[in-house]
Amino acid sequence: MTMYKQTFTYAPVDRPIIPPLESGDRLIRAEFERRYQAMPHVKKAELIEGVVYMPSPVRASHGQLHGQVMTWLGTYCAATPGVELHDNATVRLDVDNEVQPDALLRLDTTLGGRSQISPDDHIEGPPELIVEIAGSSASYDMHDKFHVYRRNGVQEYVVCRVYDRFLDWFRLQEGTYISVPSGEAGVVQSQVFPGLHLAAAALLKGDLAGVLAVLQKGLASPAHQAYVESIAGPAKTATPKNVKKRQR
Repeated sequence: MTMYKQTFTYAPVDRPIIPPLESGDRLIRAEFERRYQAMPHVKKAELIEGVVYMPSPVRASHGQLHGQVMTWLGTYCAATPGVELHDNATVRLDVDNEVQPDALLRLDTTLGGRSQISPDDHIEGPPELIVEIAGSSASYDMHDKFHVYRRNGVQEYVVCRVYDRFLDWFRLQEGTYISVPSGEAGVVQSQVFPGLHLAAAALLKGDLAGVLAVLQKGLASPAHQAYVESIAGPAKTATPKNVKKRQR
């Protein structure tokens, strides 16, 4: 009777296993990015004060309001050369904070902006205006992110609260966020981007036509026309960029 001895050969594993991202993980930004890049199926994760946040699936109410915000901001950008609109783009703020705002407006550094595009195509530094769609006042958009954006110098921060049916517009003044009250007919006006007017009540009730009608008045204002003229020269020398959405 012939006996056979079976042998097995195991190849050494040279590549370390990368742990998955999980909500609540405490990481530095470099490790957060390493894990995030290893999970291409994940479309949104944020690092806030060194803690990982992975939002729940987007509800229809959030998605609808987000679309209307993008239409409002996109219309402004179409009439204001040199202003960039980004949708869910990664923003590196500091070593403990890497966010993906629902929407943001930024200026190129040639136009006085404080953020720039990194060699690996990410935004680094604070954009001029950020918009977040939040569920309610209990959302981390109204607490942890609020403090992160203030500390890093985001000039204007807008939070649309879906369930509260309320809009908060904050403006940075001497290192502190102050609430911007609505003016005549409930219209809020940006100080950083002249002509960017918002009918808050119309936005919250889904009246996109009303939102755009008020914006058109802002775009026709002397303040907006003067702003466009002031950035027309520098904008011609800046590298043109389109609306960007995170690509994994």
